[in-house]
Amino acid sequence: MIRLIAGLGNPGSKYQGTRHNAGFLFADQVAAIKQANWQEKKSFKGLVCTLPDTDCWLIKPTTFMNLSGDAVAAIASYYKIPANEILIAHDELDLPPGTVRLKSGGGHGGHNGLRDLISKLGSPGFHRLRIGIGHPGSGAQVLNYVLGKPTATDLITISHAIDRAVGHLDQLLAGEFQRVMNDLHSDPAQN
Repeated sequence: MIRLIAGLGNPGSKYQGTRHNAGFLFADQVAAIKQANWQEKKSFKGLVCTLPDTDCWLIKPTTFMNLSGDAVAAIASYYKIPANEILIAHDELDLPPGTVRLKSGGGHGGHNGLRDLISKLGSPGFHRLRIGIGHPGSGAQVLNYVLGKPTATDLITISHAIDRAVGHLDQLLAGEFQRVMNDLHSDPAQN
């Protein structure tokens, strides 16, 4: 069961629409589908809402990506939500645009937002919705790449991947992770 979904990204108009904000795109789509309204909660360092007819909170941290753990840990601690009931939606360099994968637990893989979450939650045991953004080819190009906007074609494929993931929202909330993995990971549109 999922009681908290966090979409990762960087706040502010400067970062709107960037590859690094793929998690924000997912969270916004979930809020729209569930007709939930964002409210800023300074105590949680984020924009939050509850998903109607569920026990689930949704948060977009208003801290920068590298401090995402501050916001997620604050709301998780307040509502006593353990790591294994948290889903983190984030951009993933190691997956091509249009690919979305669900993973439970694991390391940070060099993602600074995940690194901070693991540190602040004290556990890597949360679930991850990994939204592929592709890799620029060189480690030296990564920073500008993730903080840049995707091409029109990549934006369409990333948006389609997010739509596919949102289509599994009820299954995710119910904790039907294997079913979601089977569906998302075998989707021919991602291969």
